[in-house]
Amino acid sequence: MDILLKAEHISKDYITGEVTVHALRDVSFDLYRNELVVILGPSGSGKSTLLNILGGIETITSGNVTYEDHSLAGADRDALTAYRRDHVGYVFQFYNLLPGLTALENIELAGELSKDPLDARTLLEQVGLGDRADHFPGKLSGGQQQRIAIARALCKNPDLLLCDEPTGALDSQSGLLVLEAIYDFYKKYGKTVVLITHNRDISQMADRVFSFKDGMLVDVCVNETPLRPSEITW
Repeated sequence: MDILLKAEHISKDYITGEVTVHALRDVSFDLYRNELVVILGPSGSGKSTLLNILGGIETITSGNVTYEDHSLAGADRDALTAYRRDHVGYVFQFYNLLPGLTALENIELAGELSKDPLDARTLLEQVGLGDRADHFPGKLSGGQQQRIAIARALCKNPDLLLCDEPTGALDSQSGLLVLEAIYDFYKKYGKTVVLITHNRDISQMADRVFSFKDGMLVDVCVNETPLRPSEITW
């Protein structure tokens, strides 16, 4: 399989005074093109730290991360900024929409950062909010704002989509729409998606499931028969 990103013996330490917190400990894996990986683990197991490292937001203490043939470990600030801009899309639990822009304009703004953006209005329809194009974030519910944030991340058409608890603040119906949009993006465009969740049911849509504990990758499970979100019994 074609490797998109390789993590080799990566560790991440946070030092506060005389206390050292080992957020990640000697973690190694490959991410392939056109696969969906779900990361499971309790709070404090290093999942979000790992996602930030894969996205070029945080640097590692030791080891190496290689995207295609470029090392992120030795990259300077400008190179990491270019990596995030050109290759990575983010979906966080907190949506951070711009309040002065409409729903459609928030999505279109992300497309302006991409060389090959997806159609913003089509994405808005896909997340079930086609009739909210002209609404400002203050007039949308939290679940609706999160769905706009999902569409915004997809509009950029990133090679690597990183999702940190994207359905954590949503009701079941909104959460299903979000997962369907993510799944369709990965399938239709052959992208790589990494999704953090506490919900084990969501792991049924993954090609592989990474389980973390105490900063370590303790298990990798291959799912022979992934399900699309609408096929999962919730």
